[in-house]
Amino acid sequence: MKIAIAGTGYVGLVTGSCFAEMGTDVTCIDVNSKKIENLKNGIIPIFEPGLDEIAERNIKAGRLHFSTSLSNCINDVEALFIAVGTPPQEDGNADLQHVLDVAKIIGQNLEKYVLIVTKSTVPVGTSQKVRQVIEEELKIRNRNIEFDVASNPEFLKEGDAVNDFLKPDRIVVGINSERAKKLITKMYNPFMINNFRIIFMDIASAEMTKYAANSMLATRISFMNDIANLCDLLGANVNMVRQGIGSDLRIGSKFLYSGCGYGGSCFPKDIKALIQTAKGKGYNMQILNAVESVNEEQKKIVFKKLEKHFNGSLAGKTIAVWGLSFKPQTDDVREAPSLQTIKMLIDAKCKVRVYDIAAMHEVKQIFGDKIIYSENMMNATKNADALLLVTEWKEFRLPNWEQIKSQMKTPVIIDGRNIYNREQLTEMGFTYYGIGQ
Repeated sequence: MKIAIAGTGYVGLVTGSCFAEMGTDVTCIDVNSKKIENLKNGIIPIFEPGLDEIAERNIKAGRLHFSTSLSNCINDVEALFIAVGTPPQEDGNADLQHVLDVAKIIGQNLEKYVLIVTKSTVPVGTSQKVRQVIEEELKIRNRNIEFDVASNPEFLKEGDAVNDFLKPDRIVVGINSERAKKLITKMYNPFMINNFRIIFMDIASAEMTKYAANSMLATRISFMNDIANLCDLLGANVNMVRQGIGSDLRIGSKFLYSGCGYGGSCFPKDIKALIQTAKGKGYNMQILNAVESVNEEQKKIVFKKLEKHFNGSLAGKTIAVWGLSFKPQTDDVREAPSLQTIKMLIDAKCKVRVYDIAAMHEVKQIFGDKIIYSENMMNATKNADALLLVTEWKEFRLPNWEQIKSQMKTPVIIDGRNIYNREQLTEMGFTYYGIGQ
């Protein structure tokens, strides 16, 4: 079976590589010729555990190919996945220009039946727009060629995307024809042999499912952060509260961890897009507006705790920051809480020393020489007045506290992810602040 993937970003590369791993012949397409040349040489532009190995293996096996020409391969495949970017516009709406550009090229070159699958995260109604663009181009060419459009939203966690794709807990697909259903089943059957969990539905519902899922997860995070902030004021411990409510089977324990806010390319963008979609229909998403507001304020919490500890006198202080990516196991810093924290530290005239396993280069492109980039986690804490933990990489979980205390100017720790033991650090002589403790 042959398929093509339009777009070699995070979703496109993972999708293409994992389909190739199951024996499908895959061509990944991108307009960026330098990126395609690098991919042909096995150079993966993103940090995602396991992706390098799986891509290299399938390139060598001749199942994974890369090209800059969509028009050259559209008629050689049974299905084409659209996995291009849908960045937020200034008003929060998703920018569909890249998606519709792909649809236009398809319509200009289509000569036989192909299933067009929208994999990009797109607002409800986008698949219909894709169909309309293709039909318009076919009409211009005076061609009557059958094709189908389906929606197949991705539910990949950055840092564990390869495993998520190879072992999905469910696959959501929006279709409007039996032919499309059979083709999708054929493509995904190798992934679902032991647990066939393809959920077929109408296209609009599939598009909405993606936004609803991310919005629910973000809501749980913001809810717990709101509870954590109240716990700080009332003397309760949010970790105990989390255990108490998470044991309720109606609630469950996932995404109930408080901290310094969520970031990344999905939650912030998708919530803004859904709010704007609702506005376009005259409806106000009250809960999601609150979720977004709580999260933006939560990104300031680590700085506020630091500022309170030093009674507002931060000028000249050396502050160490551990963790820059929005979550562990990725170099993605889009909407990362660390960016807000660093900006506030700079504005407060602090000397900022940062360290991250993967995201240093990304942050350097934003802040340049305004901050100091440490070669390892221990160097970042030298002569520091405080240590801020922003991203919970595993490397940070059990450091040499004795060494850290000996080289810090003042042993202050602000744990933005609640991964450390307050009692242990307090006994060692640290001043410790968590979130909601």
